[in-house]
Amino acid sequence: MSTELIITFSIIVIGVILFVRDYFSIDTTSIIIMALFIVTGILSPEEGFSGFNHPATITLGCIFVISGGIFNSGILDGLSYKIIKLAKVNYIMALVVFCSISSLFSAFINDTAVVALLLPIALTVCRETNIKPSMLLMPISFAALFGGTCTLIGTSTNILISSYAKAYGVPAFGMFEFSAAALCLMVVGFVYMFLVAPFLLPKKETTTEALTQKAEKYITEIEVDTTSPEIGRPVESTKLVKDFNVNILAILRNGELNHQFLPNMKIMAGDILKIMAPPAALNRLLGVKGYKVSGSRRMKAAEQQTNAHNVYEVIIPFGSELSGKSLKDMNFKQQFKCVVVAIRQRGEIVYNKLSNTILQEGDMLLLLGQNEEIDYLEENQLVIKLSEYTKKKTNYRKAIPAILIGIGVILAATFNLTSILISAMIGALLMIMTRTLEPIEAYKAVEWKVIFMMAGVLSMGTALEKTGGALQIADFIKATLGQYDAQITLSILFLATVIFTNLISSKATAALMTPIVISLAAAMEVNSRPFLIAVMFACSLTFMTPMSYPTNTMVYGPGNYKFNDFLKFGGPLNLIIWLAASVVIPYFFPFK
Repeated sequence: MSTELIITFSIIVIGVILFVRDYFSIDTTSIIIMALFIVTGILSPEEGFSGFNHPATITLGCIFVISGGIFNSGILDGLSYKIIKLAKVNYIMALVVFCSISSLFSAFINDTAVVALLLPIALTVCRETNIKPSMLLMPISFAALFGGTCTLIGTSTNILISSYAKAYGVPAFGMFEFSAAALCLMVVGFVYMFLVAPFLLPKKETTTEALTQKAEKYITEIEVDTTSPEIGRPVESTKLVKDFNVNILAILRNGELNHQFLPNMKIMAGDILKIMAPPAALNRLLGVKGYKVSGSRRMKAAEQQTNAHNVYEVIIPFGSELSGKSLKDMNFKQQFKCVVVAIRQRGEIVYNKLSNTILQEGDMLLLLGQNEEIDYLEENQLVIKLSEYTKKKTNYRKAIPAILIGIGVILAATFNLTSILISAMIGALLMIMTRTLEPIEAYKAVEWKVIFMMAGVLSMGTALEKTGGALQIADFIKATLGQYDAQITLSILFLATVIFTNLISSKATAALMTPIVISLAAAMEVNSRPFLIAVMFACSLTFMTPMSYPTNTMVYGPGNYKFNDFLKFGGPLNLIIWLAASVVIPYFFPFK
């Protein structure tokens, strides 16, 4: 084995460890891998950075803009009340309605945006019926994954593999070329979900209600008396914050209520502090000289006289700029004029030391603020409001061009009038030229984290191909599985890809597996298309963990799920889809 090949495999192993251990965000890890290939000389700077101008990356960026134009027009929100009306009939009807809508939209529009739209609508249905969110949200996410496999533009993974294959001399995939196979798997998956969901999904109380109710138990008011040693000290320097980890939500002073006070605001005698503290910390605090529990009458009277500050439940969506930062780093309270009361992160609820908690995608936040402030966060795609669903007004001046442009892009690619890259690029430009999207809105519509991630992971495939690693791995697989026919080899590769995707990013898995299966098909002297389809489907249909796909992460908190809930419900589904795909893919895409 050559030195270059050893270095290449070593960098890939390092990358896998970083992906699995989650030391950095996915896009950061991808760029680190790319940088290592360049620094070690495996790839030239031009080869390393070629992922940024790769057709897959550019196509995906344009698709994000087109999806953003359709969503911003409010045309999909126009269906919301009809969805709510149908879904309120009973649980099975709700399951059918939400899964159907989720899969249909996700076939043509960014699936994370689809789930972001359906989340508050589904929670509205749950609040108005006896349906538990945990019985509904996971199937919505899974349905979005099934829908994404149905078309070329359904997921970024499909675009990546098609563009990658074309670069290696394999014909690019058509818009609906693999739709029939994907629909067969979708039917299998839907039958499983509709039959098994009532029995395997947990029947849990909604996280939003549980989080709010528990938080309210921790909120109280204390008064600073004249004997307090804290008088004259800045808020952030008091023992309240430093020793007792108290979260000060508001300060009432001389009848004036202040929610957005600065950290250097000094404590004064007679201040009434609205605080959030766990019972143990509160009991210790009340034994400290200078504080006493205050009746809430004055605080409530002051709150009634000022603009209403309410408690809102929100979730941090995929691509939010809040992800990866702490409240302290971004000066959250002063910047966004609202207070974080509690955080639900990876199944754990955090009430103290909030300012140092690093926020992650999928985290649920309990915010105290005014409606305008929460709306600002939502409009800038920083959070999704879960507390209530407000239908957005459809702007038909934008909706009609958006729909026509979207249909035009699909038809142009379907009938081979031009490539998906060109049609998507023209569609994105038309969205801006028709004022359906303003340039700044188009910029915000692009999920830059995904763009950087794709640009980075593409370097892995390039390095494997350049150093001959893909060929060596393909020869090893052929030698190991040579006694089996192509269908069994495909089945084993599908299972391996599913497992790998549940451990690391789907894009990273696709970038690794695509050059390998192309080399393997050449070595076996069979058609590479069924192997590419297997990788494509296996990278998207990942149900076993909440971190395997962004939509799974998005429903993790609102559904009040535990990690094992995904294994319990998604594990058997992955097993069934694996077996079904082993038969369906060769049927539609023969090896010869």
